[in-house]
Amino acid sequence: MDPAPATPRWNLERPYLTGRFHQEAKVSLAAQTPGSKPFSLDSFSRGAGGGAGSVIGSYAVSVQELLVIDDLLSALVGIEGRYISIKRVRGKDGYVVFQIDSSMDLALQELTRRIFPLCEDFVLVSQFVESRSHFKNGLVNHALAAALRAFLLDYQAMVAQLEHQFRLGRLSVQGLWFFCQRMMSSLNALAVLIEKAMSNDTSGSATLNLLQSQAKAMAGDSAVRSLLEKMTECASAAYLRMLERWVYEGVIDDPYGEFFIAENKSLQKESLTQDYDAQYWKQRYSLKDGIPSFLNNVAATILTTGKYLNVMRECGHNVQVSLSENSKLMSFSSNHQYLECIKSAYDFASGELLTLMKDKYDLIGKLRSLKRYLLLDQGDFLVHFMDIAREELTKKPEEISVEKLQSLVDIALRSTAAASDPSHEDLTCCVERSSLLKKLTTLKDLGCAYSSDKFAATDVDQPMTLSMTGLETFCLGYKIPWPLSLVISRKALTKYQLIFRLLFHCKHVSRQLCQAWQIQQGFRSVKILGTPILRSSILCRSMLKFVNSLLHYLTFEVLEPNWHSMHDSLQKAKSIDEVIQIHDFFLQKCLKECLLLLPELLVKVEKLKSLCLQYATSIQLLIPSIEVATPERRSKSVMSKSSRIKKAQERDQQLKLASENVVMSKSILKFEAEFNSELQSLAPTLSNSSQAEPYLTHLAQCILGVGIDQ
Repeated sequence: MDPAPATPRWNLERPYLTGRFHQEAKVSLAAQTPGSKPFSLDSFSRGAGGGAGSVIGSYAVSVQELLVIDDLLSALVGIEGRYISIKRVRGKDGYVVFQIDSSMDLALQELTRRIFPLCEDFVLVSQFVESRSHFKNGLVNHALAAALRAFLLDYQAMVAQLEHQFRLGRLSVQGLWFFCQRMMSSLNALAVLIEKAMSNDTSGSATLNLLQSQAKAMAGDSAVRSLLEKMTECASAAYLRMLERWVYEGVIDDPYGEFFIAENKSLQKESLTQDYDAQYWKQRYSLKDGIPSFLNNVAATILTTGKYLNVMRECGHNVQVSLSENSKLMSFSSNHQYLECIKSAYDFASGELLTLMKDKYDLIGKLRSLKRYLLLDQGDFLVHFMDIAREELTKKPEEISVEKLQSLVDIALRSTAAASDPSHEDLTCCVERSSLLKKLTTLKDLGCAYSSDKFAATDVDQPMTLSMTGLETFCLGYKIPWPLSLVISRKALTKYQLIFRLLFHCKHVSRQLCQAWQIQQGFRSVKILGTPILRSSILCRSMLKFVNSLLHYLTFEVLEPNWHSMHDSLQKAKSIDEVIQIHDFFLQKCLKECLLLLPELLVKVEKLKSLCLQYATSIQLLIPSIEVATPERRSKSVMSKSSRIKKAQERDQQLKLASENVVMSKSILKFEAEFNSELQSLAPTLSNSSQAEPYLTHLAQCILGVGIDQ
């Protein structure tokens, strides 16, 4: 917000612009008179030092009445008379007290003092109008000062009429008192209002709240209440213009910081795709403390309406709420017409932005694309990529070329059915520097009990960290354009990536176990009953059932039904905030049901996967690989019957030696014991957790089924 312009000094120093020129002119006159006493604003009267003839008590009562009426007419507009003086109240700017010559007739003194409160209220209101017209006091105070100035013009017109009656000889002190009654209560109510406004130094919405509360307090006096309601209407006109521009154009036109919505220009929309903790949507525009009481219930709606219009404007989609006579915000009246206007503006802005996001920017299509790649819905792309990127992914994270991986991703996309997806070019890749468990400990707002100290004390993640490769740290990314980044922010994309890393690693473990299974199929021609090879085959099958059951649960029991539920809810959404809420709920639910928010279960699952990988690697090293001739190779090579018999005998001998290998036997027994032990420890944990988390029942049935077979 730009600083308010400064009021020129001449507007404060030139006496005929301040409303106090009478007293200040007298000061100058007294200073120029040689030998005169210095003028004091605390006590001054025209008759001071004028001799005995100037004392009003020396005149007849009828003459005294004429003299005091003349002075009272001046006092009514804040000017001292010959026998009525003004004394300022020390320490209170704008507060004055009127005093009268004590020699006046007592009856006249009593009537005169009854009129003094009206004079004092006029001076106070005039001072408020003068001081609150400066730039720094804001548009609401400017509008209130203008309304008070118009009221004072009516008051001064009344004084002029009374003076005219006095010149015609038709006005007495009693008559003056009678004619002032109509203005007495009104000006007093304004003075009370101004006194509170000056003591609290109100501005903006605080001034409007004060006006409304004072109007309600005057419910017993219809005339005064009507006056205060008129003042409220005039003062709120400037505020209504600010509100109108916000809800109809999405623009904050607030030169003096009075509006209850603040803009933080330091927050840019680009942060949504870069910063995990980006607060753009929540804090770029936010509610301030000073909200007008009559807008308290719709403040959030007003804020959201302008935010929607701002998003469309930043997209280059200039849209403005169509204005009609009925949609203009005229006043905060009791018929609540302004509430209907705000609701109509909100409905329009919400519908326009939602249509823009769904139609022009294809929000549902982008979410479907994220499901296809980051939730592994596109199976052929993933298989092809893992085949061609195997060599690069087996390197350590710091040795992997992300550029090469990106080119392999592009090849896999163009070589599979994903090429028909118009959004496949937005897919990117990256390599993390930490394991999945450590990544989860760094995210503090997931609503789970991950503790870095707790995991530092365990050795679950230690072996994986030491031997970590790109297969554990590879991750896909996605380019999200504005304004879709409001829904798919950096935080939302990170949650997608957490699920992807879990699924990708499960796929990798499954592929490794399948390779180990294929190697062991070469033993089918050998009698392996009672040998460690048979035990290894059973163990490999158990591990495959565990991993495949886990993958089935993650994909078909969690991701697929939750995504369809989200998709159906999005079709019924009425606003972008509702879309964001539905999408965030979907991700949070998927994270929880995928065990990523259950540290105890996830640690056990990671331990089981680690054992499966170690087993598969050991099998591929310990058991000799059998190269099975392909149909093409068989058609090109013609062997004699004796050669085939000799080859079969050599293979049988080699397989018998492998089956009798002591190191392999011990390794298989060790893996079997560890796997069964971990699986058995997982069973009670799953059973106990499924009571509090019903969604774990399906996983428990799958996993416990594996354990029962064992």
